[in-house]
Amino acid sequence: MSPTQPEGAHIRLVEAVNGAAVRDFLHLPERIYADDPAWVAPLIFEQKQRVFENAPLFAHCAVARWVAYRDGVPVGRITAQLDTLQPEAEEGGKIGYFGMLEAVDDSAVFDVLFGAAEAWLRDRGAAHLRGPYNLSINEDLGLLVENFDDPPFVMMGHARPYYQRQIEDRGFATIKDLLTYKVSPDFVAPEVMTKLAQRASRTVTIRPLNSKGKTADYEAMRDIFNDAWSDNWGFVPFTREEFAETAKVLSFLLSDDFIQFAEIDGRPVAFITAFPNLNELIGDLRGRLLPFGWAKLLWRLKVRGPKSARVALMGVRKEYQNSRLGPTLAFLVIDAVRKAMQQRNVTSVEMGWILEDNHGMRHIIEAIGSTIYKRYRVYQKPL
Repeated sequence: MSPTQPEGAHIRLVEAVNGAAVRDFLHLPERIYADDPAWVAPLIFEQKQRVFENAPLFAHCAVARWVAYRDGVPVGRITAQLDTLQPEAEEGGKIGYFGMLEAVDDSAVFDVLFGAAEAWLRDRGAAHLRGPYNLSINEDLGLLVENFDDPPFVMMGHARPYYQRQIEDRGFATIKDLLTYKVSPDFVAPEVMTKLAQRASRTVTIRPLNSKGKTADYEAMRDIFNDAWSDNWGFVPFTREEFAETAKVLSFLLSDDFIQFAEIDGRPVAFITAFPNLNELIGDLRGRLLPFGWAKLLWRLKVRGPKSARVALMGVRKEYQNSRLGPTLAFLVIDAVRKAMQQRNVTSVEMGWILEDNHGMRHIIEAIGSTIYKRYRVYQKPL
């Protein structure tokens, strides 16, 4: 049953800058999903850091945040973003984003939220509004539109089914669909891939993250990712400062063999990263790590270990993508990281997100037995 409010009552919009508005912004999802067994409460401290204290992102992306209230009760939230690194739309003009959308099923609330985001972006010269971006294309992206029954994996979003209707009622049209796939790491590789991998092994070296040279390896990951995805739709590069923050998370969460590189003549040309699925471990913490949540999370992560993981970062240098070696490099790093996951008793892996029209990558993933798990949608409208 979706949370609803009576139509027509007065709605007050407050910019979430400090104090109660920030707290209400962070805790509103607890009300929206109170009766949804598939929702996993994100860690509040992580959400606060990402949305309100994310200095590396804010260096190139301006962000505004609002909370909508009715009779003093928070009933909705939204952000608006304008990123100086985002290329202009094909139709011309700046692209603004909306994100972090959560609200009760009430058209008046959605009108107020989108009205604020659109006005803020128009005032800053945006010609198009795209989203949801939570908060950038390199983070949690898109609106869940298929499979509301299964919990999301780490760094992927959840939603109420009515969000799709409310967004489309405001003139938004689909611009891209994003897919995630689910696969067991004990998959049997197709014979053609195995033969290609055997042939490539004469020139390609596969290795895990170098624990004594992490700084260089993290920079190699950033460089490969920015090169590999530079021609893709909506691409915004990782800055050094942003990836340094990502590296801190990787160092805490991942064992070295959950990051795998492919090298040719000692040069990294492809990589893959698998994240332990934190959502499997934090479901009962209700977003809070105090007083005992830290101890529970660390024990579950380091001792028990999650049974699921997500491949969230992957890239093959552009110079190899249109050659026979390109898919072979992708398969080689996938195969290496899946063996590492098997050794840690991981039984389920999500891969994605992947653009629906990225047929080359979809073919590789589907060839190892993956099936579509969830579909996320990105919308756009003119301002």
